[in-house]
Amino acid sequence: MAADRAYLDHNASAPLLDEARAAMLDALSLAANPSSVHSEGRAARRMLEEARAQVAALVNGKPEHVVFTSGATEAAATLLTPDWTMGRAPLTFSRVLVSAADHPCVLKGGRFAPQAVTEIGVTADGVVDLDDLQARLAARGHDDGLTLVAMHAVNNETGVIQPLAEIGRIAHAAGAVTVFDAVQACGRIPLDIANGYADYFILSSHKIGGPKGAGAIVGAADLMMPRPLIPGGGQEKGHRAGTENLPAIAGFGAAARVAAAGLKDMARVAARRDGLESTVLELIPDAVIHGHAAPRVANTSFFSIPGMKAETAQIAFDLAGVALSAGSACSSGRIGPSHVLQAMGFGDQASALRVSIGRSTTDHDIECFTAALAGIAKRRKGKAEAA
Repeated sequence: MAADRAYLDHNASAPLLDEARAAMLDALSLAANPSSVHSEGRAARRMLEEARAQVAALVNGKPEHVVFTSGATEAAATLLTPDWTMGRAPLTFSRVLVSAADHPCVLKGGRFAPQAVTEIGVTADGVVDLDDLQARLAARGHDDGLTLVAMHAVNNETGVIQPLAEIGRIAHAAGAVTVFDAVQACGRIPLDIANGYADYFILSSHKIGGPKGAGAIVGAADLMMPRPLIPGGGQEKGHRAGTENLPAIAGFGAAARVAAAGLKDMARVAARRDGLESTVLELIPDAVIHGHAAPRVANTSFFSIPGMKAETAQIAFDLAGVALSAGSACSSGRIGPSHVLQAMGFGDQASALRVSIGRSTTDHDIECFTAALAGIAKRRKGKAEAA
């Protein structure tokens, strides 16, 4: 990042860690295919399996229950399907329940038909409505078929942490299977797939300081698995065909190791985020910080400036040398309201700015943000006085 700019968009993509870069360079020095049986191939296989163990350890999983993908979107498309197997026997899900505030790769229901996707509401703070979830599950009879409950663990815009244990308890009591999109959660809050609330996690490399182009499915077990999205060869035990992207996976593994060790630093990150929000309210007293009353991950702030479109403010920040988002990265290139804020009841035109930081965020970065916001506040006040 240029010295005169501040990068505050870690939820879109975190800066590549030195440890991940080093692991990738080591992998690039290996010419062999991890599926080859000669010495060079076995060396590549050892590197692949080391990364698998590192990713599994981040969520207290077992390496043999990790399936590498090209990213979280592919992982979601793989898991969100009606067609599964239990051992060798076919298994069919008739419906998937998602949160109305989910990331689009989950919200759209993957390979389920649109009419088989049911949205569960959220509260004004962006927390999944557990009563709605329970009622929807209770309304499904035995003859209605199996249900998949797929929801985000942490909202990518607000940073609000979902009640994972309660969602898992409600879903499992109704005989449903749970999939949690843990992309914004891993490395920011402790995750434990052995605790029983999650059947599957979706993870992403570049959200934790690894390279783009790698993601993973982590299962609590592997007896029941979705029909492969990419069939073909026997890679990843047949769950995802194609030669593994070893450099990206090696970088993912290194980033996972660093992220696990960095959980202890989240209190410091939270203090920096809280200071930033205090500055927002000091300079713009009528600003609205979304989800602040709910549990949030330490690194995320999502706020609206009344009377100002988020896209307009984002451009002003960018011109002032500050990189942040107007919503999620997958949709910030489009002008329009936030579906997350709509789900929270803030209206059809609601929009907000997302600041997402990390352990590498510096005082200088926050100072750049403060200076840019002060300029926006001054111009906003001048326009109000002239009106």
